[in-house]
Amino acid sequence: MKRALLSVSDKSGIVDLARGLSERGWEILSTGGTARTLRASGLSVTDVAEVTGHAEMMEGRVKTLHPAVHAGLLARRDRADDLEALARMGYGCIDLVAVNLYPFRETISGGGVDVEAAMEKVDIGGPTMIRAAAKNHEAVWVVVDPADYPAVLSALDGDTDGEGSTLRRALAAKVFRHISTYDAAVAGYLDSDEAEALPVELPIGLQRIQTLRYGENPDQQASFYGFGVPTGLAALSQEHGKELSYNNILDLDGALLSLAPFAFSPRPAVCIVKHTTPCGLAVGQTLAEAYEKALRTDPVSAFGSVIAVNRPVDADTAASLSSLFVECIIAPSFSEDAFATLTAKKNLRLVTFPGRRDRLPFEPSDEHWSRRDEEEKATARFIAAHGRDPDGRVYRSVYGGMLAQTPPVPPFYGVADDAWKVVTRRAPTDAEWDDLRFAWAAVFGVKSNAILLAAGGATLGIGSGQMSRVDSSRIAVRKAEDARLSLHGAVLASDAFFPFRDGVDAAADAGAHAIVQPGGSIRDQEVIDAADEHGMTMVFTGRRLFRH
Repeated sequence: MKRALLSVSDKSGIVDLARGLSERGWEILSTGGTARTLRASGLSVTDVAEVTGHAEMMEGRVKTLHPAVHAGLLARRDRADDLEALARMGYGCIDLVAVNLYPFRETISGGGVDVEAAMEKVDIGGPTMIRAAAKNHEAVWVVVDPADYPAVLSALDGDTDGEGSTLRRALAAKVFRHISTYDAAVAGYLDSDEAEALPVELPIGLQRIQTLRYGENPDQQASFYGFGVPTGLAALSQEHGKELSYNNILDLDGALLSLAPFAFSPRPAVCIVKHTTPCGLAVGQTLAEAYEKALRTDPVSAFGSVIAVNRPVDADTAASLSSLFVECIIAPSFSEDAFATLTAKKNLRLVTFPGRRDRLPFEPSDEHWSRRDEEEKATARFIAAHGRDPDGRVYRSVYGGMLAQTPPVPPFYGVADDAWKVVTRRAPTDAEWDDLRFAWAAVFGVKSNAILLAAGGATLGIGSGQMSRVDSSRIAVRKAEDARLSLHGAVLASDAFFPFRDGVDAAADAGAHAIVQPGGSIRDQEVIDAADEHGMTMVFTGRRLFRH
């Protein structure tokens, strides 16, 4: 009789697998909670303790680490001496192993888990069994992913020397990837106590989530990979529309990054992204108002864009959105009426990120914003990392390698920053302060020599992707003029310092009255003097927001 050992943390599909094996005449060996689950479904199960002759020890820490298990897995079926050794000890072969490991990643994903609790979720017996089975995959089936259970049952009824052999090899490869990812997560957790945020060794375990139709261009192949526990873009849920493309995923990353400063804004916010950088961003009393204000900045570029919002999409907003060709809309959720309106467009991708609401209240109280303790700052880092832990990293591939850095922390809109310093003779008015904070939050998502003009909680013109900052300033002004938006009294945000006064002169000529920038140039005084000459007010934040 063939024997299968089933011992899983994720019990989805395990009853169906066990029942299918039993119906094919297999004996089922199992342990602990898995055995109880199978017996509760009316299946006959042999405890592993009966096979080993030893009861589980230390609350289950030791249960499968025994020669009766591992000899049964490792015995080469074409070697008479191996089979004779088994018989001499009274052991039998184990022909299939279904194991998935203790949920280590899931345990640590929320952060704040101490070493003792984390180490209890480090699996020992599971990796040992599946490594042994994978080593002997020519004779043993090994399954770590419940999604593979149906294929295994089907293959057992077919040509095990043909297609079955190919499948066993593929399953064995998955085992070693699974273990590598698991061990990388443990190593990364233990390294997280080091002073350096970026360790000497950088273990990265990635799993393919989706094979994409093509990459940035149709002649390029591409796939989407994520970590073991769904985080960031891998945790998003697509509710409708065509499959996400490579460029969609890049734009979604840019949209969520641009929305991050407004994720917990006291007002609804809308960010319109094209080619990974915002072309319109606004806050309003309603989501529909915020959308109309954001769209005014650059309605031409908004065609074929990705739109991110920080509130559930309602019917009024959906009605406005439906009149524009949009690739993707990402929101916490969609109302029933909004969903009905938007799904009339069969290709429009609707994506949700409901997990964000589990980490902080979606509409924080005034007390929430006034507290600036260490816990609050840690939460800000957590949100900035798109759901990764506070010590998470951001990766970007380059030809022949990969860059890594700690995630950027958004300048949260609505949160005062004590580091800001007025450097001109004139201080901002109350209205200018509000617009300066909005513009500084909005420029966070704009790339490369970013210049952003804003007023009334909305962008007016955005300049980016230029080799010189003054060119970005001119583009921002031209965009506002093209949209017939007045710049009189506007504020300007720059993601890095002005190296010369020409950018300030251009802003003043366009009608801007206030500037927010990091400061830090050797020509800061020249720039400040230029602002004073124009009667402008300027604030230094002391922090750069540059994105390349």
